[in-house]
Amino acid sequence: MSYEFLDNINSPADLKKLSVPELKLLAVEIRLFLTEIVSQNGGHLAPNLGVVELTLALHTIFDSPQDKIIWDVGHQSYIHKIITGRRELFHTLREYGGLSGFPKKSESPHDHFETGHSSTSISVALGMACARDIKGDNYRVIAVIGDGALTGGMAFEALNNAGEGKNDLLVVLNDNEMSINENVGGMAAYLGRVRVDPKYNKLKEDVEYILKRIPAIGDRVAKTVERIKDSFKYLVVPGVFFEELGFTYLGPVNGHSISSLQEVLSRIKQIKGPVLLHVLTKKGKGYAFAEENPDKFHGIGPFNIKTANPVKKADTPTYTEVFGATLKEIAVEKKDVVAITAAMAGGTGLDSFAAAFPDRFYDVGIAEQHAVTFAAGLATQGFKPVVAVYSTFLQRAYDQILHDVALQNLPVVFAVDRAGLVGEDGPTHHGVFDISFLRSIPGMVIMAPRNEAELRHMLSTAINLNCPCVVRYPRGTGEGVSLKASLQDIPLATSEVIKEGKDLAIFALGTMVKPALQASEMLLRYGIKAAVINPRFAAPLDRKMILSQVAKCGRIITVEENVLAGGFGSGVLEVLEEESLFEVQIKRLGLPSAFAKHGARAKLLDLYGLNSETICQTGRDLCGLKLCESKIKEF
Repeated sequence: MSYEFLDNINSPADLKKLSVPELKLLAVEIRLFLTEIVSQNGGHLAPNLGVVELTLALHTIFDSPQDKIIWDVGHQSYIHKIITGRRELFHTLREYGGLSGFPKKSESPHDHFETGHSSTSISVALGMACARDIKGDNYRVIAVIGDGALTGGMAFEALNNAGEGKNDLLVVLNDNEMSINENVGGMAAYLGRVRVDPKYNKLKEDVEYILKRIPAIGDRVAKTVERIKDSFKYLVVPGVFFEELGFTYLGPVNGHSISSLQEVLSRIKQIKGPVLLHVLTKKGKGYAFAEENPDKFHGIGPFNIKTANPVKKADTPTYTEVFGATLKEIAVEKKDVVAITAAMAGGTGLDSFAAAFPDRFYDVGIAEQHAVTFAAGLATQGFKPVVAVYSTFLQRAYDQILHDVALQNLPVVFAVDRAGLVGEDGPTHHGVFDISFLRSIPGMVIMAPRNEAELRHMLSTAINLNCPCVVRYPRGTGEGVSLKASLQDIPLATSEVIKEGKDLAIFALGTMVKPALQASEMLLRYGIKAAVINPRFAAPLDRKMILSQVAKCGRIITVEENVLAGGFGSGVLEVLEEESLFEVQIKRLGLPSAFAKHGARAKLLDLYGLNSETICQTGRDLCGLKLCESKIKEF
């Protein structure tokens, strides 16, 4: 499809040639183009549809890349990518070797900071602004943050720090939860225009000067006027909180009016010190299905544009769905079970629990640190909190896990979703570090199910154990196994021998059990009988099983969907070292000490050797057989 305006936009400089009516037409074209690509590749549609006009206004008023625009989280940076020279590559969005779904410094000089987690933009922008002032440079720094990300504690810390300084800094608050009310908006727009008008500021200074010169009563009158002014502000100015922090607050402004945005952004360039611009937008604007269901279209896989239905609808439930249903089932009997999410009720499968037990469900907003310590508080009073969180986001609460939960041995369960490689969202979202950063914590139990049925039993086990527990499971559908069996607890630190063998033992954790079984069948063709062990626990380890397989086979392969450094395989090595078993032949398979790329999960598993072929070849190597033609990939 060809576009009248979009086809001619190769840099922000091209935008500056367009009139406001032409920019409006360009916005329509961008929404069509964006929806078409995301419907094929998947991605964050609704957030980007909501910031089209805001992005165009920022790039027409400021001069990127000299002026630095920092996108909080980064899932709303697609339009930014399209108009900064990446339009022709946009069809590769989120594909292996293609454009990242988040800002990426290696992609463009217009991407100044790599993001993927929320609430970081103000801190980054303030750091850049301070660096600019130290060096005596002259450029603008703009942080664009959503109302959801503003719930993160780091954002408040940054606001507090920025407000007390005098550095020129613009924070754009993209508020897409509020509707645009004409009356309130009109009053706010008027107040905004008055407060950036130099005549107003000069008049205010002159009045204060005159009042203070009145003999005897001048200071008291001036203070009374100031108190009246402050009272008025609390009544009618929506941004008084930001003003008290030291920001000049402007808005709310209609985030879909390019002319209004351009006007206020132009005025802001004349203001010294930190400024917060409050912009009202509609998430999913321009695509009816996304407007009606912004949560569904926040992050979505390929879909049919005309119907909004997924291109592929799997009959097999996802691990997330199985977790949510199982927790709800357990909570019927166990009244002390409560569920906690950090603004991800739907994403973590807790929406059904929330509907069934609203008084036992807590959404704390984008605040993982608070979520964990909040859970600790509940646990001290006899409850069994289940914190449902993506692996990559759990990283943000490490100190709280260690200090507030584990140190006191509190029975908090962490349901760690999206563990392992998550695919197209890439390095900021891969959950490949959790075993490593959790395994060293004293008393922490870490489980990984081989399939969705085992996930059910592990969740029950974790809730019944009276200690901190982690159940980590992958993104996507399960294996389609039966889920009818009644819940049974798994004895602590016990493995499962799925297949017996005498030449080699493959310890395959969680998702790696299936390719390990496939590899064992392949090895039989070479006369190698490989045992396949499902460890179930990454901590504490089943030492008895490890030592018995060493005695029986003498050769071990460990396989995990986690980085090798500090992972499950490292734990097995520690057991061997502690037992002085230095002659054992062992090979660990996992992810290298590097940030994994983005792309389809199957592609990444092959790239990093987490497949049956590599496990088979590794087994042949350990058993001394000649290398086959397809050698193990080197990383």
